[in-house]
Amino acid sequence: MIIKKIKNHITTKIKRVEIMITVFSGGTGTPKLIQGIKEIYPEEEISVVVNTVENLYMSRGYIAADIDTVMYTFADMIDEEFWYGIKGDTYIVREQLIEMGTTELLRLGDKDRATKLQKAILLEEGWTLSDIVELQKDKLGIKASIIPMSDEESEISIVTKEHGEIEFHDFLIKYQCNCEVLEVKYAHVSPSPKLIETIEKCDKVIFGPSNPITSIRPIISIDGVEDALKEKEVIAVSPFVGKSAFSGPAGQFMNAFGYETSSKGVAELYKTFLNTLVIDNQDEEFKEEIEEIVPNVIVTNTFMKTIEDKINLAKIVLE
Repeated sequence: MIIKKIKNHITTKIKRVEIMITVFSGGTGTPKLIQGIKEIYPEEEISVVVNTVENLYMSRGYIAADIDTVMYTFADMIDEEFWYGIKGDTYIVREQLIEMGTTELLRLGDKDRATKLQKAILLEEGWTLSDIVELQKDKLGIKASIIPMSDEESEISIVTKEHGEIEFHDFLIKYQCNCEVLEVKYAHVSPSPKLIETIEKCDKVIFGPSNPITSIRPIISIDGVEDALKEKEVIAVSPFVGKSAFSGPAGQFMNAFGYETSSKGVAELYKTFLNTLVIDNQDEEFKEEIEEIVPNVIVTNTFMKTIEDKINLAKIVLE
């Protein structure tokens, strides 16, 4: 009942504003925020630009993990235990492959595998990634716009002290991030057809608490994006509390680029266009220091453990 009252109150207030928002997303932190946003905001007024630098072909499918996570989040299908794949999925194909002696780096469920196989099939037929995502999200009944940052093939690799230059997914899965990161490399790609237009037409851009280096920075680095952001109100949620990231190797990557592993480092990374940074209550002591870098800092709870947490944080970034 309390959640329903909160949602009703916020929905009424937000709908009166009627602004278009664009969210920059990776695959874990930001989808949690999207869960809160979609509960209180008209879905058709939401656009999500999604990182594609980690996409790759594997097991005959085209793995666009961040895109699929965003799609499954909007469709209320996401497996919230892993923030990857479809909840309640089966693993019959994977288990049979393993029994027959074939291993897979990624854990693919059967329904999720179908999503990835369809992408590969349509790409071979000449479809663009943008058109495929439009088809798949429509099939799932999603009204929001989901926009790959690029339709071009992109690569990402991690230069480590221990193993030299390795593939991104080897770093994450094979080595479990247990490496000293010296450099993060990703290829330059062109913007997808709707990317710049989407930013220019929206009223507010929101960076969720995804990895700043491997999820958000690849989008920013695309030609025209940073210039477009400078003309907009941009608000970001920090993925750090103190010197620790909420999840994943964000701190290792920030260090490799010479940024402090903290909300202050995030402010430095985004400072050329960022208007507001949202930091956690535990970082309140750094508020004034960060305000020397960006104009406005909001202090609140940024841990999104419950739907109430997600709605409350969504309310803050929307208002």
